[in-house]
Amino acid sequence: MSDNHDNSKLDDLIVTLIDSVKGFEHSAEKVESERFRTFFQEMVADRQEAVATLQQASRAQGGTPADYGSTAGTLHRRLEDLRAALGGGDTAIIKEVERGEDYLKEEFDRALADERMSPAALAAVREAYASVRRGHDRASAFKHELESAD
Repeated sequence: MSDNHDNSKLDDLIVTLIDSVKGFEHSAEKVESERFRTFFQEMVADRQEAVATLQQASRAQGGTPADYGSTAGTLHRRLEDLRAALGGGDTAIIKEVERGEDYLKEEFDRALADERMSPAALAAVREAYASVRRGHDRASAFKHELESAD
């Protein structure tokens, strides 16, 4: 039996996480600092695991989980390109990544507060949220480090 509410919420998070994976891949290609590139590549692997966790939870409830990102994610990557091209460099990229991580964290916070979600779906969301917290906290720390260096 499929739980439409759970699967709808899980799919929203899956699409957002796939955007995150693509964003980290894109940022890894654009950034100059090897340290940031390594962070982005680590987050790609971490987020791919989070996507798989949520896709598995959706399938377990009879869903057909998304396997694609959103138009908004594509636009965010183009905005990152523009800011970097205008001379922002690694700092602009990190700021955009951190902004994306803030959005992602808010999406997960909303899902975790959703009292209509089943315990199984919430468990999968909590597991994937660990990746979101790691990425958010590291991106935020990098942003603050770069701001204090300016």
